Amino acid sequence: MGKLTPLAPKPDWQELDQYQQTITRSEFTDLLNRIYAPGGAAKGLIDITSGSAKIRTSEGRPPYILKFAASRASARPVPKYWRARSEIKPSTPQPLSGLKIAIDPGHIGGKWAKIEERWFQIGNSKPVAEGDMTLQVAKLLVPRLKAMGAEAWLTRSTSSPLTGLRPARLRSLAAASLREKGEKTTPVSIQRESERLFYRGSEIRKRAELVNGKIRPDLVLCLHFNAEEWGNPSKPSLVDKNHLHFLITGASSRKELEYEDQRFEMLVKLLNRTFPEEKSATQALAKSMAEATKLPPFVYHGPTAVRVGDSDYIWARNLLANRLFRCPVVYVEPYVMNSRSVFKRIQAGDYAGRRPVGGQSQPSLFREYADSVAAGLAKYYSGR
Repeated sequence: MGKLTPLAPKPDWQELDQYQQTITRSEFTDLLNRIYAPGGAAKGLIDITSGSAKIRTSEGRPPYILKFAASRASARPVPKYWRARSEIKPSTPQPLSGLKIAIDPGHIGGKWAKIEERWFQIGNSKPVAEGDMTLQVAKLLVPRLKAMGAEAWLTRSTSSPLTGLRPARLRSLAAASLREKGEKTTPVSIQRESERLFYRGSEIRKRAELVNGKIRPDLVLCLHFNAEEWGNPSKPSLVDKNHLHFLITGASSRKELEYEDQRFEMLVKLLNRTFPEEKSATQALAKSMAEATKLPPFVYHGPTAVRVGDSDYIWARNLLANRLFRCPVVYVEPYVMNSRSVFKRIQAGDYAGRRPVGGQSQPSLFREYADSVAAGLAKYYSGR
């Protein structure tokens, strides 16, 4: 048996048969070493020869052999359910006509916000809950996209989880997960790990089933807000930092690729050829949102992320949602929730037009977010 991430199904390596001879050696090598497993992270797990890639599968089982196409001209078509911008044929002059888009409001919110650790409150202020805020933005965004001709779906429309699993049912798996990571198993650590498996594992996998099995969109928008460390949860602190960045799947580490499911999921994304479309769409949104928000880029330090292209705003990271959605994904991380300036705008709530907030006239934070995303998509799909 290969090592599996908790809650991950055992991969069916024969699924990769559909990608035989769909990619050349040079393209495979470039994507693997530059984006998906930089720094030689896949060495010994994926061995490349002149005509094929030898991929480690389950322990004790023979490797999977992926044959390369001799040339781009002779490569077989890439099987996929999504369409690139160049493949979408608008039926009307509207910029998003023909586009199928899924919007994934990050986290869950509601009564689950505290265990997600995406909730804080300063004194008697209105609580800040990321899951509720992303849903608010998503609901503003849907009519904007539909007005431009897109078909738009939400992965969730309420602050309720899609998964039927709850932390109480994940305690034994949580204990096993902690032992596998070499961490202590205490009542507190098991509770926290079971909660993490619930909201960061089971819930995201359920959304992936919806996206890949039912919606099958051309693009997924993962909406999030960012945060800096706020210290003591019972007495959180505000900061001056505020920034913006975007994430594309990639930058898997050797430790992560040792998990059979993560190795398999990474290869599906690589072979599915989502990267060029993710990069182009994300570049358009980065430009639009940077202009609208005037936010500086967030900078990662260390090997967990690599910068993509020449944009200071776009990074590759190995995140579950990016990895599981088998279509291009734009993962948006604007605004630091516990920034002093952002906190004031959150407290002001949603409103039309502009109001004086924090000493200057500003639009609603939620509408600025939705409008700048919609504008970026319109520019990208209209070719402007």
